[in-house]
Amino acid sequence: MLDNLGRPGRVLLLGGTSEIGLAILAALGAPADTDVVLAGRDEQRMAAAGKELPYRCTTIAFDALETGRHEAVVADVFAGGPVDLVIAATGVLTPQAEVDKDPLLAAQMIEINFTGHVTTLLAAATHMRKQQNGTIVVLSSIAAIRPRKANYVYGAAKAGLDAFARGLTDALAGSGVRVLLVRPGFVTGRMTAGLSPAPLSSTPQQVGAAVAAALAGTDAVVWVPRSLAAAALVLRIVPRPLWRKMRR
Repeated sequence: MLDNLGRPGRVLLLGGTSEIGLAILAALGAPADTDVVLAGRDEQRMAAAGKELPYRCTTIAFDALETGRHEAVVADVFAGGPVDLVIAATGVLTPQAEVDKDPLLAAQMIEINFTGHVTTLLAAATHMRKQQNGTIVVLSSIAAIRPRKANYVYGAAKAGLDAFARGLTDALAGSGVRVLLVRPGFVTGRMTAGLSPAPLSSTPQQVGAAVAAALAGTDAVVWVPRSLAAAALVLRIVPRPLWRKMRR
């Protein structure tokens, strides 16, 4: 169970090399004896990332595309003891131009950014219901609010994830399990390398700090930066002819 400062005793990071996921862990300020399980494909990079964190870190093999194994992977983690915090941070951003040429890349991006989260988080929610406590952090995006022609497949996947997280929040009401939905804008980092930052952009460290602060509170949704919430209202009402002219 998270303490009154929002700090967990045991954490599962799905997407064990995610810059944002690791930034959240670094910002938690949890005790050194906190157990962190990094779940991902690249064991070497996860091991290196674990050495940079001030916690007791272990790794477990996890592939977002292997949905048939997700329930077993999550069960293995919970078999080691109660999990206070699950961070769903797997994600890819394939350029729309590449997706247009190869629809299979579109399917893969949707599986990683949406379907894989559904299978893992439904499994995690089942275990947390039994615990009667725990917090699930879901990384959505401003792209979920309204799809843009520049990355509409990515936006569609994030929109699906955002809707799933909101539904999961309602389904878990009264169970003792909390869902924290995180909606950052453009985040500068590995996934957006080569792209010019959009207005109201942030860094993985800023997202991590915002999530850590929100974990100590009661909000169900956190925008990064906070001003992005107002911008999202504007995005919803921009006339479609004007929206189509936007390059990003």
